[in-house]
Amino acid sequence: MKKILTFISFVLVGLTMNAQDTNQGLKGAWFATSQFGYQQTKSPELKSTNLAVLPIVGTFITPSVAVGAGIGYINIKADSEVGTVAKTDLFVFQPLARKYWNVAGSLYFFGQAAIPVITGKEKESGLKVNQVGLSVSGGFDYFVTKNFSVEFSYDLANFTSTTLKPENGEKTTVTNFGLAHVANVDPFYNTAMAGSNPNLTSPLSFGFKFIF
Repeated sequence: MKKILTFISFVLVGLTMNAQDTNQGLKGAWFATSQFGYQQTKSPELKSTNLAVLPIVGTFITPSVAVGAGIGYINIKADSEVGTVAKTDLFVFQPLARKYWNVAGSLYFFGQAAIPVITGKEKESGLKVNQVGLSVSGGFDYFVTKNFSVEFSYDLANFTSTTLKPENGEKTTVTNFGLAHVANVDPFYNTAMAGSNPNLTSPLSFGFKFIF
């Protein structure tokens, strides 16, 4: 048992040193990751889900600063006892910038600023959705090896401007600002999106990152 614990300790130390050396030489390196977010709102009458998948590619312009962009997909769906009430498919384009700080060993904290642009359509009613936003998030990145890390982040502040255009009728623009993803739900927005939260993106994301 003692030999096994000693071996595990050597492996962990080796991984930590490797990750530290790697991070110091990340300038010019490219990375690829795919963030995943899921949120559910449930009541006796309605269940709404928000699924987001966002592949991201970027590069380190300094050892601790990275820039990149994500192209992804969001699905918002609301179901009741009688069937699907709303189903929205959205396209996402999101340029971003990150700054990393070492916490301890192979664990890093990062701050991220992003400008998500979201567009799509609610299929049941034909409602067109367009959103432009600015979000600031914080997260942790753990380097398992020099070419692989695990990361998660949470929204700290976000601003969005969303335009909803029905097939028949005037368009409505909803402006929203929230801290820690807390915001008031606009009645029209909430009804049009079948009870989903006013922010199209979910507050918590998790992903794996590959560095090359």
